Amino acid sequence: MAKIGLVTVLFKSDAVLPDFFKSIAKQTHKDYILYLVDNSPALLSDKIIEDCLSENTITQHRHKKNTENIGVAEGNNIGIRQALADDCSHIILLNNDIELEQDFVFSNMLALCEKGKKIIVPKIFYYDTRKLWMAGGSMNKCRALGIHYGNGKDDAPEYNIAKYITYAPTCFMMIESCVFKTVGLMDSKYFAYYDDTDFVFRALQADYKMYYEPALTVLHKVSSSTGSNPTFYVYYSNRNKIYFIRKNLKGIVKLVAFGTTFFTRAWYYLKFDNERRSNLAQALRDGFNIPL
Repeated sequence: MAKIGLVTVLFKSDAVLPDFFKSIAKQTHKDYILYLVDNSPALLSDKIIEDCLSENTITQHRHKKNTENIGVAEGNNIGIRQALADDCSHIILLNNDIELEQDFVFSNMLALCEKGKKIIVPKIFYYDTRKLWMAGGSMNKCRALGIHYGNGKDDAPEYNIAKYITYAPTCFMMIESCVFKTVGLMDSKYFAYYDDTDFVFRALQADYKMYYEPALTVLHKVSSSTGSNPTFYVYYSNRNKIYFIRKNLKGIVKLVAFGTTFFTRAWYYLKFDNERRSNLAQALRDGFNIPL
């Protein structure tokens, strides 16, 4: 039986953990290890995790407490490295601000892997509105942007077609362990945002394909894992976009991506208040200073 490493990064996640643990415990596939990589350890968090473990049957778990917030990318790497060391055949990168209503998500994903699928994502809904958050996606290189299909829309037949796609975030993604051994881990320089875009881009460049399976569904409590601090998002999303373009794109596509980025950022700059303007300007400068 395949062993799954479930890797999730905690950051002030107390409120979402009870539903998260219930979702894991209800899965019919039981051969897994849950890796909790904690970027904001606290006594209250420990108590909540202890209560969740007592109330739910979790097969195995590891709780790694970091002394500081090392970011989502390196947090995932800690879990991935341990999962590989524990001989997990598959790894699921998953937010803890998700809920699973189906009890067969793990088992059905593994069945797809047995048919040759190496990277698999489900359909993801907004938790509160039940509108689509992501029904697959595509990478627009000229905008250096991963696009979610169906975002904010009602579910429809067009989103119920299983297919290969060129982009998805790692909110919930099963990855066969061999992919990490070939492609490498997440790039910790991103800290947060674009780390998953970068990983998926590298995986597809290495000739792996990503498969969207709409029969499997996830509910996503958006922003719970990173918080809703707008200045944090402005800084890291823009800094990392510049870094992504410098690192991964070439030739005319790279020039177009820079052009569209600076054009749209000029428009944002005019809209922003003074604090976000300062964050945006600093982000663009810093994006060029990250060593390749």
